[in-house]
Amino acid sequence: MRVWEYGEDALLVELADVAAVVALRAGLERDPVAGIEEMVPAARTVLLRLAPDADATHVMGLVQRRSLSAAEPEPGAVVEIPVTYDGDDLDEVAGLTGLSVDDIVAAHTGADLTVAFCGFAPGFGYLVGLPESLHVPRRREPRTKVPAGAVGLAAEFTGVYPRESPGGWQLIGRTAAVLWDADQDPPALLRPGITVRFRPA
Repeated sequence: MRVWEYGEDALLVELADVAAVVALRAGLERDPVAGIEEMVPAARTVLLRLAPDADATHVMGLVQRRSLSAAEPEPGAVVEIPVTYDGDDLDEVAGLTGLSVDDIVAAHTGADLTVAFCGFAPGFGYLVGLPESLHVPRRREPRTKVPAGAVGLAAEFTGVYPRESPGGWQLIGRTAAVLWDADQDPPALLRPGITVRFRPA
């Protein structure tokens, strides 16, 4: 772990991998450090926005002493997302993994996934906790249009495209769930730390 001052009122924590990001965010959520007002996790970093009167050096020292060992997730919000498993890349994923389509669906719906961080587009959550059997590379050539609700795989992540956009993930299904609604509070269905379960529609 490396911690840097980031402007006048934030710290940037650099970590080895997404598992460490999840562990640090969960630990700070469970046992907060005084002076941290907001956490913004990403794939290898966590941005900590500090209160105006916080002592950045003191907070930095407390964060650096945090354990990054994985802990059992605390009970919290669980979102179930119904999926129709008929994605354009389902057969390709079967070829890459050596699994049948039924096995892919069973593995995808059998995992308790965690939103590690959000990005790319409003409402797009990067979910971790996939079985290794579903770790597949991104497509060699991204699509110029991926429909809203498409469910995809890329490396150790799975996720749902909240709106039509370009994208390079392997598409295995689709959902009618609304991932982003600016009229709701909060607008995002998925936020870091939430548990997600996919189920066949």
